[in-house]
Amino acid sequence: LITFKQIDARSWIAELGSFEAAANTLNMSQSAISKRIQELEETFDVEIFDRSKRNARLTEKGGELLDYARDLLERRDYLLERVSAREVLVRRFRLGVTELTALTWLPALVEALRQAYPKVQIEPSVELSSELFRKLENDQLDLVIVPDVYNDARFVSTPLKIVENAWMCAPTLITSPDPVSLEVLAGCTVLTQGSQSGTGLVYERWLAAHNVQMPKTLTSHNLLVQVGLTLSGVGVSYLPKDCLSHLIESGALRALVTTPRLPAIRYTALHRIDRQFGLNQNVAQLAVECCDFSKLLL
Repeated sequence: LITFKQIDARSWIAELGSFEAAANTLNMSQSAISKRIQELEETFDVEIFDRSKRNARLTEKGGELLDYARDLLERRDYLLERVSAREVLVRRFRLGVTELTALTWLPALVEALRQAYPKVQIEPSVELSSELFRKLENDQLDLVIVPDVYNDARFVSTPLKIVENAWMCAPTLITSPDPVSLEVLAGCTVLTQGSQSGTGLVYERWLAAHNVQMPKTLTSHNLLVQVGLTLSGVGVSYLPKDCLSHLIESGALRALVTTPRLPAIRYTALHRIDRQFGLNQNVAQLAVECCDFSKLLL
């Protein structure tokens, strides 16, 4: 007879890479968690972990069991959520967001999630869109909030708000009147986020569609660094208008009116279509209610 406690133990060991780390997370002794795995191995008469390695590595059969176990745990959480009060649901939720979300409305989403599910352990991850999407593919994250650039039938997409970006620079860098042509921008150093960023990817494609080349570029994967370099007059950059409005109003930044204008960036909440049980859809709805890119939390 297998138990959810045994399955939980195996899942945590596979996720954290060691029996010791899993035992600490579950507030158990290492011997107790080892016993649960031993019981599973005796039940199926297979080795689940390769103990010849320093880290806990799943065997081939252990990996197969992992796939089935994920489905069982998802269905267990779905049952708990539907039948019992949300206050009794105990699990972790791995949430991935980009830097812009982390700097604006992530605290509101975390608070709403805590209010709805007090015992859920929230594990946030702040990374580039491409890395978040990769981790979602590999089932290392439960839900990610990213620019809507991934059209993939394997994922459920819940539309969120649109972010309006504008080309910005220090007021002394470009003094010509609006509207400013893209050719003028091409003569400056352009600060970009690169194609690993969802926003950067959208704008790389947009510039290519308009046959505009930016010969002098500096790529930064950090939004705050990008803002700081723009404020310093190093170059011109595309930045979110609403949350930086205080810098525009104070005269620290100039928001350029360009011809043509930058397209808006739609954000979305993504989760795997084969992981629809449990919290995923409800967290996506909480994201819809909390989404607000207008205020920078600094």
